[in-house]
Amino acid sequence: MQARMTVMIVDDSGMSTVEYAIGTIAAAAFGAILYTVVTGDSIVSALTNIINRALNTNV
Repeated sequence: MQARMTVMIVDDSGMSTVEYAIGTIAAAAFGAILYTVVTGDSIVSALTNIINRALNTNV
């Protein structure tokens, strides 16, 4: 029984799958936060102003 418990504690064959899952969840959360920030009114208006100034420059 003790040997089996030791093997269960030391065995980490599923660790990479868990790490990938946590990384995927973190990336999705970061994407959701970034989308919320970029689609906010102040960011959209600032980007629109930058584009308008770039298009209206005299060359």
